[in-house]
Amino acid sequence: MTKTQRFNLGFAALVAAVTALAGTHAQAQGQTCGPRDVVVDRLANQFGETRRGLGLGSRNRVVEVFAADASGTWTITVTLPDGRTCLVASGDNWEDRADDLSHLQDADA
Repeated sequence: MTKTQRFNLGFAALVAAVTALAGTHAQAQGQTCGPRDVVVDRLANQFGETRRGLGLGSRNRVVEVFAADASGTWTITVTLPDGRTCLVASGDNWEDRADDLSHLQDADA
């Protein structure tokens, strides 16, 4: 398995975990969801966050990661098939990373 395939598998696992959490979180915290354009606009204007990555989770849910270079804030959202976008997690000290996995013996195998 190549390092790209490993990264993709790791990202897919993260997407699955976040999607599972989002189902419970969105039901318990209805006020954390809204129309996608409103949520994305608020993340951009209030926090300076832009989309850094996305993936498709179970049940056709789109998982996105937003982050800001200047402040280091980050937010994970899940957009449901009906168009609602829900905030799943947020924090500080975001760091863009593309770790070099070449030190693994089977990195290119």
